[in-house]
Amino acid sequence: MPHTGGCHCGAVRYSVTGEPDHVALCHCSDCRKSAGAPVVSFAAFPIDRFEITLGEPRVFNSSGQSFRSFCGTCGTSLFYRNEEFLPGLTDIHTATLDDPSVLPPAVHIQTAEQIDWMANAHELPRFERYPG
Repeated sequence: MPHTGGCHCGAVRYSVTGEPDHVALCHCSDCRKSAGAPVVSFAAFPIDRFEITLGEPRVFNSSGQSFRSFCGTCGTSLFYRNEEFLPGLTDIHTATLDDPSVLPPAVHIQTAEQIDWMANAHELPRFERYPG
């Protein structure tokens, strides 16, 4: 079954097929800075099962062999490639999937770089909508 997704403005769309090699929450500082978030969820798919179906993302070399793709219009972080550490794989930001719930994370990675307060983030009060 294909999984589809895209950026916030719709200028870039993609499709992947099959199941990912892994789905992880990444805590590294590089991912955090590129996404502007305390943690990023990725699903790793073999390159031959990944296709950009609309538009052309911009690519930024964030460090060494790390290449991050994003929408040049709205700035949404979309994909990550690193042939040195993840040969043959494209990491997709699962939050950009049309249905992100279909690929839940199975593991936390790079926790050595985790922001300290993330250790207890699940204990914070929760509101279904913005508290009034």
